[in-house]
Order: sequence, then structure tokens, then C-alpha cells
Amino acid sequence: MGLIVERGVSPVILGFPHVGTELPPEVWNALNARGRILSDTDWHAHELYAGLLPGATMVQATTHRYALDVNRPPNDASLYPGQNTTGLVPLTDFDGAEIWLMRPDAAEIARRIPCHHTPYHKALAAEIARVKAIHGVAILFDCHSIRSRIPFLFEGVLPDFNIGDAMGTTCAPEISAAVLEVCSGASGYSTIHNGRFKGGWTTRHYGRPQEGVHAIQMELAQSTHLATEAPPFALDAAKAARLRPILAEILARLADLAPHLAQK
Repeated sequence: MGLIVERGVSPVILGFPHVGTELPPEVWNALNARGRILSDTDWHAHELYAGLLPGATMVQATTHRYALDVNRPPNDASLYPGQNTTGLVPLTDFDGAEIWLMRPDAAEIARRIPCHHTPYHKALAAEIARVKAIHGVAILFDCHSIRSRIPFLFEGVLPDFNIGDAMGTTCAPEISAAVLEVCSGASGYSTIHNGRFKGGWTTRHYGRPQEGVHAIQMELAQSTHLATEAPPFALDAAKAARLRPILAEILARLADLAPHLAQK
């Protein structure tokens, strides 16, 4: 598992589980031509947030989710029972299409867990503990992006801002309210709270507001920042320049909330 960890002094931690595009040779060689497009990457999400909140800690996986998805439960239980989704090691892409020349078997998937899942979450847990020790509270903002039209996963067009807190269980209500207020007030963008995406395993696993650890997920529709939601998945500089101040306001609001939350 490739990792980038940038330690800061802010109460806010940014998680990037799906921006990585690196793959071990044996995984790359097992993918078919469609799989090698890596279409399910959270394209450019880390670039969108770069430098928006001085002192924010960042934990980023550099290995692609096709090796192993670190935002899934290690026991591979479905995050959305009864709905189409992908697992710990995706067997299809988000369109339900085959991505493997040679599908990994159960033994291979089990082998990858300590190589990929464990290191990412060991690093993330360590940063949460460190930040909480400094501030008495830690706020994990889990950063994602996804194509705005994926019929296999959801009907119609995805809203621009998809805020997830597992139905209010993973963070204090003040945090969700602040994120929702900023997004709802952003002209020209659409917003939903606990819609199709309610927070992945990371948000649900770490979000323990009663213990001073708050987690919330932001799933951005890629139409907000990509030139086109197809290869080469290029970043649109003008779209990004319009979006980044909104994301910066969200992060600033969360950092400002931390002292109040620490006193609760």
C-alpha cells in the first residue's frame, strides 16, 4: 500500500482513500483493457482540496481501489444492502462491467488486506488519535468524487454535493448543519444529505461523536470539476477555481467548530 501522510496542527483531517492510481504489477497484469482505464478513481479530489485549510492533516492512499478498496469493511459486508455496489476488491467497475482477465479468488483477496487495508487505516487511526490529543476533538472529512451518471449505481443525475453522515450517527449535528448550509448556499450547485451515498466504511467506522471523533463524507459529482467524465478525466481549471472556495469555506467552518465541540 502506497501512502502519503501530511501531518498538521488543525483539528481537521482529510482522508483520500480513492485518488490513487498505482497498482502492483501482478494486479495490473490481471486487469483487462477496461479495468486498466481505472475509471472508478476519485479523479483529482486531492488537488481540489490542496492548500484549502492551513494545518490540515492529510492521509492519502496512492494505490488504486482495484487492488483493494480501503473504504470497504475488511469482512466485505455490503455498505448498501440490496443496492448495486462494489466490494473489498471490485469484481466489476461502477457500470457493472467486467474489469479482470483473471478475477482474484478469496485467498488472493485475503492476502491483500494486510498489504493495503491495514496500513491505510493504521495511519488514519494514528492521525485521528494525534489530532484528538492536541484539540480534544478530531474531525475527519472523507473526500470522494464520482461520475454524475452511473445507471448501475443510481438513477438519473447525481447532485453536486453528496453529504453523508450515516443518518446523523457519525458526527455532531453542528458539523452536518455547517456543511449543508455552505453547500445549499452555493449558487449553481445541487446538494443532498444522506442520499445515495451516506458515508462509506471509513466514515461509519471512525465516526464516534460521543468520544470526540467526528466523521463526515463528501462525495462530489465529477461534473463539478472535470472537463469530461471520460478518459482522460482531465481537471477543468475553471470549474475547479469556482469549486475550491466553497470547499475551503466548509473546512474553515469545521475547524472553527472544533473548540465548541471539545467543550461538549
